[in-house]
Amino acid sequence: MTARRLRWAAWPVAAVLVAAVPAAAAATPAGTTVTVNAKAGLATVPDTAVGVNHAVWDSQLGTDAVADLYGAAGVRTMRYPGGSYGDIYHWKDNTAPGGYVAPDTDFDTFMGGVRRAGAQPVVIANYGTGTPEEAADWVRYANVTKGYGVKYWEIGNELYGNGHYGANWEADNHEDKSPAAYAAGVVAYAEAMKAVDPSVKIGAVLTTPANWPDGIVAAGDTGTWNQTVLSIAGPHVDFVVLHWYPSGSTAEEALSRTEQVDDMLYLAREQITRYAGRSLGIALTETNTPVGMNTQPGALFAAEAYASMLENGVFTVDWWDTHNGPTKLSTVAGYPDYGDFGLLSSGTCLDGGCEPALNTPFAPYFGLKMLSTFARPGDQFVRAEADDPLVDAHAARRPNGDMAVLLVNKDPAAARAVDLAFEPSSVSEVYTFTNGASSIARSSTWDRTLPPYSLTTVVFHAAASPLAAPGQPTATTTDTTATITWPASAPGVKYEVYRELGAVSEEWGETTGTSLSVENLVPGTRYTVNVLARDAAGHVSWASPPVTLTTGAPASSSCTVRLTDVNDWASGFVGGIHVSSSVVTGDWTLTFTWPTARQRVTSGWNGTWVQEGAAVTVTSSAGLASGADVGFVADYGGPNILPTAFRLNGTLCSLG
Repeated sequence: MTARRLRWAAWPVAAVLVAAVPAAAAATPAGTTVTVNAKAGLATVPDTAVGVNHAVWDSQLGTDAVADLYGAAGVRTMRYPGGSYGDIYHWKDNTAPGGYVAPDTDFDTFMGGVRRAGAQPVVIANYGTGTPEEAADWVRYANVTKGYGVKYWEIGNELYGNGHYGANWEADNHEDKSPAAYAAGVVAYAEAMKAVDPSVKIGAVLTTPANWPDGIVAAGDTGTWNQTVLSIAGPHVDFVVLHWYPSGSTAEEALSRTEQVDDMLYLAREQITRYAGRSLGIALTETNTPVGMNTQPGALFAAEAYASMLENGVFTVDWWDTHNGPTKLSTVAGYPDYGDFGLLSSGTCLDGGCEPALNTPFAPYFGLKMLSTFARPGDQFVRAEADDPLVDAHAARRPNGDMAVLLVNKDPAAARAVDLAFEPSSVSEVYTFTNGASSIARSSTWDRTLPPYSLTTVVFHAAASPLAAPGQPTATTTDTTATITWPASAPGVKYEVYRELGAVSEEWGETTGTSLSVENLVPGTRYTVNVLARDAAGHVSWASPPVTLTTGAPASSSCTVRLTDVNDWASGFVGGIHVSSSVVTGDWTLTFTWPTARQRVTSGWNGTWVQEGAAVTVTSSAGLASGADVGFVADYGGPNILPTAFRLNGTLCSLG
């Protein structure tokens, strides 16, 4: 069925937070409008969502005190044996040659803490100095001998840091340190480990888009790390592993980096699909903030980063780490910050001051606890937006129909006034974590104010829908069309298909069947789509999981363009474009639009290059009788998603 195009959805979204902007009084908080769009369904919260890292150098690993703190915070995954130690650690004798292993940190002790906290493990199998047989023996001990049921196994840690790209921090005793050698090793590990327990899930290490060494092709390689690893190991693994340590010299810069998450994960999935040829899970097993690791900016970053990742379908996000120790004493947001990557205090000192008592939670701990309070396993994230750049909003719908809204006020000095309109619902719970607090405050009432530098979760009562949501849609595209298909959810219902546009959804069409074709789309454009079911009584289901599709270029045209990433350094690249045409022989103009606002041409050759906003134009009088080659240098301050739609003298070209 062909859709009735571009009918804007008029029925109310689940919640609208309308700005309350009193006049005159200077001390009155500024107003903010936040909209929750229930049609724009995102990922469902998995039972592995909130994770942390543990390390064998930590004498508190597996202790009741730490396990109880994590259980109370809703931590549901714990990673072991600790980052780069994963590539020097030998589980049988609990040793890490070249590193320190604290007493009583063996695998069984770790699992005791995991079980006490009600969590599950993510284990790093030693690739750097280990063998597939050692890893297979670990699986046998964990799942056959002890019955621990360890499901998720990473093959090594950050192996791209083994010196192959110039930086060498990761142990790797293999003579060949290329991505091809690592990928072949992953295949061998996966085969050996699954021979012991076919139910285990194996993860391969990737580079994170726009983070070094993403995009770089080293000497002797035929592709990037991700291209090579996915092409070889992709058919043999179940998930991929990313790490993300965003840059930023100020808290404001660090907190702004979460806006890159959507594009970062879109590009990671695009690479997985292109090179592995199948869908794979994504685990973000290390992250932290560059500013305010122990103070309120870290708490805001933790909640915001976890929510953004999980909304995008990452199945676990794991903070680095439990205890790490102080590195630099400073004052951040008015409170002492120790430059300590740990969630919990190590109780040690620096010149000028000491950390609080051992195991005292730092602010990011409460960021994770707030996230667990806001979004629980089985909840579905839905799209939420704020009209204030210093306020971020996230929403999650619970199986009983309740809606939880997480509001992040990133303004260190000023509160925000929010007047909530939610019909027909009422506030049931409010949770607030403010700057300098040592706990999360709970209330049954809300004064509609977001304190400065705060996290607030508000839970509203709402009725559950009796209709099941449609299942995961799929999509096929051309340059201007898309066909969306989904599983039937119930007999006798009508399905409505919506495109997500943040605060609103645009209805693409409706049908009683299980597919819908849409025309007149914009070439080279990304669309995110949901399907809802409606019955004759007017009941409306939850939104389906989203499907993201991207229109491309026509299969044939009078012109052809080939874009090549010639040389990349993970923050910029040299691009080459070959243009040919069967009809244009004289002067010509080529236009394209960058997919993100973070990409910019800084210089170009063999033509005149101009960029306005995201739109790029290159003109030439050289003619196209035999085709033409032009080139440019571009910077990208985030994931480098390449354009797929080019027009030559106004004609949309095919891709060569």
